[in-house]
Amino acid sequence: MGSRAKLLARILRGTSDASIPFDQLRALLRELGFDERIRGSHPIFTKSGLAEILNLQPKGPKAKEYQVCQVRTLILRYRLAGDDDE
Repeated sequence: MGSRAKLLARILRGTSDASIPFDQLRALLRELGFDERIRGSHPIFTKSGLAEILNLQPKGPKAKEYQVCQVRTLILRYRLAGDDDE
């Protein structure tokens, strides 16, 4: 299992939201087809076909727990993980 698959599995399990590295979360979103732009110091992620916009901020080197939950919700709602990862 590659690092992307491991990170995706951790996010989908929802048991380690506080320990997800911010930079890895950003990289995963880009790999899932999200476009990233920086507004001030906050990366903003959008994806064609999705109404939701993700505005992320780090908490030190980690992602904020509630934002990892938002990412998980979008991945599950729009089935972005693919059939082999779910």
